[in-house]
This record gives sequence, C-alpha cells and structure tokens, in this order.
Amino acid sequence: MSPLSDAEREMAQFLVTVLNLEGVAPDDISPEAPLFSHEAAGLGLDSIDALEIALGVQQKYGVELRADDEDNKQIFGSLRALSAYVQSRRPA
Repeated sequence: MSPLSDAEREMAQFLVTVLNLEGVAPDDISPEAPLFSHEAAGLGLDSIDALEIALGVQQKYGVELRADDEDNKQIFGSLRALSAYVQSRRPA
C-alpha cells in the first residue's frame, strides 16, 4: 500500500467524519481499496453513503458530484480516485 498524500489524508478524514465511520481512522483507509466493496480491504459503503459523500463534497469543496455522471464508478472507485477527482475540480 502506498502512503497517503496530504490531499488523500484530508479526504480520508472527510469520509470518516461525514460518514461517521466508527472505529475507522483516516490512516486505516487504503488509498487504492474500493470504497463500495464488501471485501476485507474495502469500506463496504452503499448508495446512501454515496449521496452523503456527494453532498459533503459539494458543501466542503464546491465540487458537484452528479448521480447521472457516467464516470461515477471510476470517481468513487477508491479514496485515491475520489481525492484526485475533487482536487482537479476544486474552484481556484
């Protein structure tokens, strides 16, 4: 597992906070593990979690994540992918 960048660590903290992930520390989230997988490495998130993430990202980062975006599978694929997407679209 590669180390978290500062942006990824910030996004991991955001996920722990916005989703109220009890017993999960930001550094416990593997940057490349699937967010929505129920495998041991994944967080096992669901569609309600995706809505909470999208709302939180819009409020905190000013980036809109749309339900009809054909790239959502990639955007929400991992902590690293979500962080990179948000960072690339943050307002200046």
